[in-house]
Amino acid sequence: MTRPIVPVLALVLVGTTFAAPQSQRALTAADYDRAVRMLAPNVNGLVVGGTVTANWLPDGRFWYVRTTSTGTENVVVDPVRRTREVVATPPAGGQAAPGGAGGRGGRGGGQGGRGGIAITKACGPNVTGRSGPPPPSMSPDGTKAVFICDWNLWVRDVATGRDRQLTTDGETNFGYATSNAGWTTSAAPALSWSPDSRTIATQQQDERKVGEMYLVETPVNGGHPALRVWKYPLVGDPDVAMISRVVIDVETGKMTRLLMAPDFHRAMSEDDLDMGEYLWSPDGTRLGFVSTDRYHKWSTAKLADTTTGEVRTLFTETEKTHVQTRVQWRILWDTGEVLWYSQRDGYAQLYLYDLTSGRLKNQITTGAGMVTRIARLDPATRTMWYEAVGKVPGRDPYFTHLYKVGLDGKNNVLLTPDNGTHAVQISPDGTYVIDTFSQPDVAPETTLRDGATGVLIMPLEKADISKLLAYGWKPPMPVKMTAADGKTDIYGLLFRPTNFDPGRKYPIINQAYPGPQSGSVGSRAFAAARGDRQALAELGFVVVSIDGTGTPNRSKAFTDAYYGAMGRHNTIPDQIAGMKELAKRFQWIDIDKAAMWGHSGGGFITADALLRAPYNEFFKVGIAESGNHDQRQYEDDWGERYQGPLVKNPDGTDNYTIEATQTHAAGLKGRLFLIHGGMDNNVPPYNTYLVADALIKANKAFDLLIIPNAGHGFGAAGNYVMRRRWDYFVTHLLGAEPPRDYVIPAAPAGGGGRGGGPPEARR
Repeated sequence: MTRPIVPVLALVLVGTTFAAPQSQRALTAADYDRAVRMLAPNVNGLVVGGTVTANWLPDGRFWYVRTTSTGTENVVVDPVRRTREVVATPPAGGQAAPGGAGGRGGRGGGQGGRGGIAITKACGPNVTGRSGPPPPSMSPDGTKAVFICDWNLWVRDVATGRDRQLTTDGETNFGYATSNAGWTTSAAPALSWSPDSRTIATQQQDERKVGEMYLVETPVNGGHPALRVWKYPLVGDPDVAMISRVVIDVETGKMTRLLMAPDFHRAMSEDDLDMGEYLWSPDGTRLGFVSTDRYHKWSTAKLADTTTGEVRTLFTETEKTHVQTRVQWRILWDTGEVLWYSQRDGYAQLYLYDLTSGRLKNQITTGAGMVTRIARLDPATRTMWYEAVGKVPGRDPYFTHLYKVGLDGKNNVLLTPDNGTHAVQISPDGTYVIDTFSQPDVAPETTLRDGATGVLIMPLEKADISKLLAYGWKPPMPVKMTAADGKTDIYGLLFRPTNFDPGRKYPIINQAYPGPQSGSVGSRAFAAARGDRQALAELGFVVVSIDGTGTPNRSKAFTDAYYGAMGRHNTIPDQIAGMKELAKRFQWIDIDKAAMWGHSGGGFITADALLRAPYNEFFKVGIAESGNHDQRQYEDDWGERYQGPLVKNPDGTDNYTIEATQTHAAGLKGRLFLIHGGMDNNVPPYNTYLVADALIKANKAFDLLIIPNAGHGFGAAGNYVMRRRWDYFVTHLLGAEPPRDYVIPAAPAGGGGRGGGPPEARR
């Protein structure tokens, strides 16, 4: 049995130390205390109100709970009378409005739901190589729970507690509803329930010939180390995970295999199976799904007869680089139509297809800017509400706005005109829109607007940030620059110390993430804290995050800027161009003291920035955390989507060699700090070991921290890593001595997690 993970900290220093000369000034614990004050646990609670979670009543009114500086109160709004009333007790009933950030749903646990009941059935080691209770997928009506046991599917009747085996021919690494491949190691069943809770669609996944990944847990109390083994296909492997699609009647146990060849373990969206791609007809007799090739060059929409297993091809989406879907496809069963997302015209748009013929009927959305979500669809009026970025000229192209358009592509209307990024809730009948909007440096406001015209009906709430400002907080500065091509606008956020002195010179640190599936900045909505960027600035730096070319939410060409050249480009030229432009604009930036740090994909480009010419002439210090430094040591889907198929060269190299960080180890000129978790199952630590090995062979001085038993985001060691990050920049970039062994209190507040990693921000 695998031992529980217990974080243990270990430090390995190669070649350099943190000792500062006696002549250098020293930072004190009070300086670090000032930085800690700007972390999320200390500032988030200082923002009061500003948002609305609506509960809609049958008569068209809605109510919500308002947060104030003294507590909460219930507010009832009548949109027709334009009244807003505080009441002691909210009205009975109510329906939550669809809205918020949205999402595809159904990725791991299907379109029913996880949890609901606890399965205690004794099963062998699960598909992740570990043991434990199998998590179930609950049917939409809550009467059944399907789970994986010993590579087969079982169903539990919730009312009686009885278990019944659904499949019998599953075997080790050839099981049903498994989704484990590469970084994904879930024990939950990957399946999709039919609307009537009678049938499931899933797959039997074949990984019998797929290569394995090995990680070893360090015993903290002596004894033998524990080996973790699971299937992890790599770039160029001859055998990768394949899936054979099946439909199973949960009531009778009858299985219908779809009459088609196995598909690759792929999704249109990202690199794990997406159960949201399964679309059921209301009566459960037809099933839509998508087949995607190994390299994501094409995705084909298909329609299956769930009784016979016959499969019909509808149409195929192709790209020279890769197909990537941010908005899940939909089938309008009543009218026999398909809503389909495509970037074929250079921007992410929605198209309408005929379900019977598979022919394109018309393009629904047009123009510059990317569609990011279908917020509401009214088949009766053939109207779609959708969110998009980059469609309002003169504004930050990453601001999200809400629009309404007919399915014929006509009568497009902007419903949220205020400057900022918008999160919306639409009333159940589409009559009203509750709109919360903000900017990185502008606090949130919430208004009520007409759902057809966007006309303002009444203001609702405005966030109170008076306590935050009194605390000493200052917002980041939105900045606009020009990319390395000399013509493309790029955007970012710049953080200065709250005791900023324009007469001083500040070293500049770039906190970066290269994409392609996410960027450096993250959400453009107001936030009191963004990781430790402001905290790091408090120590005497200017910190900047820039979304360079190669990141999403712009044009297809913008995102594909370094396709096939992940190491040679990887947005670093844009980062340098942007930083140099900012230094010319702001004399208080010391561009001769430029540094970078990043996590995962950001760790990859940080090491590159210190090793690869000519970037190594610009950056003086770098901290590379959990980097995927060689895509050949990372899961197959990641590199093969963004770098392309592996191609061998006559000299024994391949098209991935030049992109790998360790192949440029001899170029190290500045100070480089490599950090990795020893049990990182997302980006295995061998990525960093390769770089360390090459640096040693090149006789280069560098620093290395391996955290035994820690995963990709470092877990409980997150604050320790953050403090070491601060120490490194204070020592080698600021030229000062940090306080020894300072402790950042409370739970981890930065340094990893989703939003900092290559792979992981997309997961």
